Amino acid sequence: MHINDFDYELPKELIAQTPAEKRDSSRLLVVHRETGEVEHKHFYDIIDYLKPTDCLVLNNSKVLPARLFGVKEGTGAKVEFLLIKRIEGDTWETMVKPGKRLKVGDSVSFSDEKLFRAVIKDYGEDGTRIVEFEYEGIFLERLEELGQMPLPPYIERENNKDDRDRYQTVYCKNEGSVAAPTAGLHFTKELLEKAREKGVKIAYVTLHVGIGTFRPVKVEKIEDHHMHFEEYFVDEENAALINETIKDGGRIISVGTTSTRTVESAAEFDEESGKWLVKPGSGSTGIFIYPGYEFKIIKSLITNFHLPKSTLLMLISALYNREDILRVYEIAVKEQYRFFSYGDAMFIE
Repeated sequence: MHINDFDYELPKELIAQTPAEKRDSSRLLVVHRETGEVEHKHFYDIIDYLKPTDCLVLNNSKVLPARLFGVKEGTGAKVEFLLIKRIEGDTWETMVKPGKRLKVGDSVSFSDEKLFRAVIKDYGEDGTRIVEFEYEGIFLERLEELGQMPLPPYIERENNKDDRDRYQTVYCKNEGSVAAPTAGLHFTKELLEKAREKGVKIAYVTLHVGIGTFRPVKVEKIEDHHMHFEEYFVDEENAALINETIKDGGRIISVGTTSTRTVESAAEFDEESGKWLVKPGSGSTGIFIYPGYEFKIIKSLITNFHLPKSTLLMLISALYNREDILRVYEIAVKEQYRFFSYGDAMFIE
């Protein structure tokens, strides 16, 4: 398939720059795959589409305040870091701007007293740097003090204090992401409690979202694209919740593409039940889901609206189909839905 098969026209003014006033007050476009019908609702209406036999799967990864601003020691040149992935201990792979200024052996300070600094140790892939941090106290505490939330590049404004809360799900737990699992941003604790009261099972998985989520597909033939690898974990308790639902014939509803990639990566065929089930444990996944892929675990999906020509748009086109997804996106544009991370949501039923 060609990359242009997943293109669409999006007016720039529909790219959300700020979140909705209340998490669950964002709009919700409901897609009924069997009939092709769409409905226009608000996210708090999602409860009306959930059944007591359903299981919601949410990614509880927590976003790190991974954007750091510092100065190059010796010259005072301003430098920006974006932490991508912890390699080992205090060593991280990092995107740096401007890259030409930072060579192996250079040091960058992020505080006046040099209590938090980094030394460039090596060159990474795609212009990244391998850096080792030096600090006093606890690394994550220093990061919380000095770092900013890594908002996507299409949010064209400075961070503000509200982003610390709103670019994070209410159920986040395990730190490690450099981008939010954005479909989950719409849920409130009250809405999740309503789902529980209705009998819906709620399972948590962890996939640490990497910077690759922002990287464009650079090949014309999408089958030639190679996904970035991300770490995931599913514990026994939550795998059991998902598997119990599958065995009982209920729906597994993924909240977001990261939850989808996690459970599909952890899928294992069970001879005894004759069904695909989720295997507990940890792993590293580079799974690339595009049209032609047969889903093993997921039946329905709650998701935001994704960038043209993106792997995320390809994933949802595999769950429904490309032509109908692009038709739905045309409707969303016409109806002035808000797009991308801080935008509105869609439920593919």
